Amino acid sequence: MIEILAYAFGIMYSPGPVNLLSLNVGLNGQFKSSVGFFAGVAVAMLIMFLTFGYTGSWLISERNQLLIGFLGCLYIGYLAYKIGRANIDLNNTKLKSTKLNFQDGLLMQLLNPKGLIATLPIATVQFPAAHITGLQIALWSVLLSLMAFGAPSSYSLMGARMSKLVSKPRYFKIINITMSLLLFLVAINIAAEHVLSAISAF
Repeated sequence: MIEILAYAFGIMYSPGPVNLLSLNVGLNGQFKSSVGFFAGVAVAMLIMFLTFGYTGSWLISERNQLLIGFLGCLYIGYLAYKIGRANIDLNNTKLKSTKLNFQDGLLMQLLNPKGLIATLPIATVQFPAAHITGLQIALWSVLLSLMAFGAPSSYSLMGARMSKLVSKPRYFKIINITMSLLLFLVAINIAAEHVLSAISAF
């Protein structure tokens, strides 16, 4: 059971598209308004844990993984574009960046290949190995989805702390562009590892 928590913590709390976005949210002072985004991430993980926990991995064929990876790249790229284009009100020194909501979190995590990497091994290998069946699958899925809520939240809180060290709006613009570029790199990396490799395997 400890192995499940250790794996989940390691994969969920490492830097990825969702956590990078959440860090940016905190930097832009939007932690409170983005709680729905974190909840969307958690619900997406709950859906995946329940689905794979009760059905196994037969739903996710290589072709489906390719489609999810492709859509995930597009969506991450779209969010990166929105962050890069976020404007700053120099008069009020407040960011006018696009707020992330529940739907953004839900869609991004459902289309995030890292979500599959987190849920499939746990639900299809570690659950059976630990004799987690029936109602226990649902209970563990809820616990792990709460951990999934904590990952982007902690990154966002870290960003909020960092934002107090930055006072000039132009620095926020630089940070936004940097985060945007990092997200584009994540999308390219996903395309290379999960899409192009899958295409070459066919």
